[in-house]
Order: sequence, then C-alpha cells, then structure tokens
Amino acid sequence: MTIRLHHCSQARSFRILWLLHEMGLEFEVERHSFFDKSLRSPGYLALSPAGRVPALEIDGRVLFESGAITEYLVETRPECGLGRFAGDAERADWLEWLHFAETIGQHIAVLTQQHIVLREDWMRSSTVMQLEARRLEKTLEVIDRALEGRDWLLPSGFSAVDTNVGYGVMMARRFVPADLLPGVDAYYRRCAARTAFQKAVAEDGAAELYTRDFYEAPDA
Repeated sequence: MTIRLHHCSQARSFRILWLLHEMGLEFEVERHSFFDKSLRSPGYLALSPAGRVPALEIDGRVLFESGAITEYLVETRPECGLGRFAGDAERADWLEWLHFAETIGQHIAVLTQQHIVLREDWMRSSTVMQLEARRLEKTLEVIDRALEGRDWLLPSGFSAVDTNVGYGVMMARRFVPADLLPGVDAYYRRCAARTAFQKAVAEDGAAELYTRDFYEAPDA
C-alpha cells in the first residue's frame, strides 16, 4: 500500500519528509502551496480538516498531526530504531522532546507571520517581534543545555525527535543569529550533514533556503 505525504515547502511537514527518508521507507509526495486554494479544497479538507500540512496517507487511513505521525511511524515500524517505547529508560525524554518541538513551532509561527506573512509595515508589531524572538531564543537555550556532552537529544543517539526538533532549530535560524548558541548551531550542522536530511531538502524544492542563515533583526 502506497504511503503518501502531503507537503508544503518549508512547512512542518518537512519533519515527516525527513523522518520518512531516515526510515528508508518508499513513499510519494504530493505537493501543495500556501498561495493557492488547494489546502482549502473539499478533497484536501477530507484528509486534513484544518487544511494544514502534513497529512499522511498510510495503512489505509490518514493522520494529520506531525507529532502523532511521528509516534505512529516509529511504533508501527520499530525496526527503524528511531523510537523509544514503553519500558525504555529514554521513553519519557523522547516524548518530552517530541512535544517540545511544538513549543518551538509556536514561536516560529508567530515570527513568520510578523516578518513574512504580514507584508505591510503597518500590520506588523515590533514589540511582538522582539518578544517572540526572545521567547524563541529561550527555547533554543533549553536545547543548548541538553546537548552539552552529546551530539543528539537523547544520550543513546539520533532518534525521530531529532527530526522534529531539528526542523525547529533550522527554521529558528531566520530569527535568532546562529552564532548566539554555538551548541545549537553545531547540532543543526550535524542534522544538515545527514543523508536523509539532504534528500528531504532536495525533495522539498527550496534547497537554497535551508543552506543559508536568515536572521533578521527583531525591529526590522
């Protein structure tokens, strides 16, 4: 049965695109755009009721929340070695990082709206930009402390949570200067050196956006 990922360039569905490549699964990608009405079409809303990505068609059903998709993939295909299951000493930490990815994502979403989506200066708030940039920086500090003495979020090595948090770290580079937290920057570069990450970037179709820093001053 075909696995099909519904994906928009640079969106949170990149987490799943990267994870599928890490797992070595065969799958199809159906691309959508934020700039047309395809995510609001009746056909797509039948897959993802909120009209968002990702949506993953798999095993005769559809999942449309990236954290849930991550858990489902590693639990139904444990041979990939990217999950941590009940009874594993790292299970609680694995879950913590999986959901912490959404904390990072919330701040990035607000900053993306302020810097990119709201095109007119009068629509933007420099106060919101500065507050959210600082809040995002604080989440990165959590990651920076966790990475002291190791390469990945869990002591045992790379896992699916690194694809979720790693995506957030990648997107955070637009709004927090990379050299502010050298440990996080080194983590991102380890992520970016992975073959599966590079395959996901190439398939995403916006490679140049993942290979440069995007920092913009909060009062821009």
